[in-house]
Amino acid sequence: MSETMLGDICDFYNGGAWSDEEYVKKGIPVLKVTNCKSTGFQVEDINYLPIESAEKYKKNKLNINDVIIATVGSHPNLIESAAGRSYVVNEQVEGFYLNQNAVCLRTKNSDVLDQRYLGYLCMSNAFRHYIQNRGRGAANQMRIAIGAIKEYIFKLPDLDIQRHIADILSKYDDLIENNQKQIKLLEEAAQRLYKEWFVDLRFPGYEACKIVDGVPEGWGNGRLEDIAIDSGFREKKENRMQYEYYLPIDCLPKKSFAYTETNNVELAKSSLVAFKKNDILFGAMRPYFHKVVFARDKGLTRSTCFVINVKQKEYWAFLLMLMFSDDTVNFATKISVGTTMPYARWKDMVNMPITIPSKEISKEFNGGIIPITEKISKLAKQNTKLTEQRDRLLPRLMSGEIEV
Repeated sequence: MSETMLGDICDFYNGGAWSDEEYVKKGIPVLKVTNCKSTGFQVEDINYLPIESAEKYKKNKLNINDVIIATVGSHPNLIESAAGRSYVVNEQVEGFYLNQNAVCLRTKNSDVLDQRYLGYLCMSNAFRHYIQNRGRGAANQMRIAIGAIKEYIFKLPDLDIQRHIADILSKYDDLIENNQKQIKLLEEAAQRLYKEWFVDLRFPGYEACKIVDGVPEGWGNGRLEDIAIDSGFREKKENRMQYEYYLPIDCLPKKSFAYTETNNVELAKSSLVAFKKNDILFGAMRPYFHKVVFARDKGLTRSTCFVINVKQKEYWAFLLMLMFSDDTVNFATKISVGTTMPYARWKDMVNMPITIPSKEISKEFNGGIIPITEKISKLAKQNTKLTEQRDRLLPRLMSGEIEV
């Protein structure tokens, strides 16, 4: 096992610095640091470069298994956007072009350094601590020099050992990725069912249903407050350790129900709001109105999230999908107040006009959606356990504590 400097065996490619004027509506997708979250890549809101720019910026094109390191971001003690976090390019972002404030690492010689092994090396706590300790800047914004990353010295095992380690760890990542794909398909199925029943009004029995005052017979026009309540409650600081999970808005994914639990309740600060199983968490600050999840267990969040539940259990699935809809995002955006960080107030949110389906249809909708949410919960919990197992195994393999 030889001692090696990272800069001697890796090529480094800076992300591109493109102005807003260069972006177009469709074309080459751009990956920004803001699209890289602790839970993976979130690419719902991305920019595009013109197709004609492909050759000009080809050095910024990402290949499968490339390693991305965020060189600018928040302080490491913050949950999201921490400078120094590493990501490995998967099928989701392969072919994207990397934007500024990040650097791409690629092995110079795959017979010396296996690219997959490089990814796990950069995911290790030892590597992250090394480069984060070399960050400079303010508490909420730090920058890491690429030169400092290049100077990282580590023990490089023989190539066959590198590949064996990568094989072991990649089995966990393959399972995680497969679960994520299943979750996405389940979420899409839930959205299609909601649209079919409550937007297109093709619900069971719609053919014979009369329209009365512009809505199906047995339905009604109302407001969000007719079916929803603010079910969260302020919890005292001294009681926070009674809760297993802390889920601030940073931990909630965009347009997905599958969040990753943050077990460290010690991170929780003031303005703690408690939630219980099946409560609906809705990001109440712009641009987080599209962050909506249902709680898998009791926990704590901040007051920047609404904690919502239904007045009648028959409307739970309808309310969940309603809060997940674009109409709700648009309404929250419209009523938001404040300048620096606009936010929605629950007293205004309850006035959102809605069409309320009959209790019978809502109960039937529960029967279609609840099995989907239960399956999503099961897969998300599996991913949490798989991630924990991989992260426990990774340093032991990399250090040679476990021989392969």
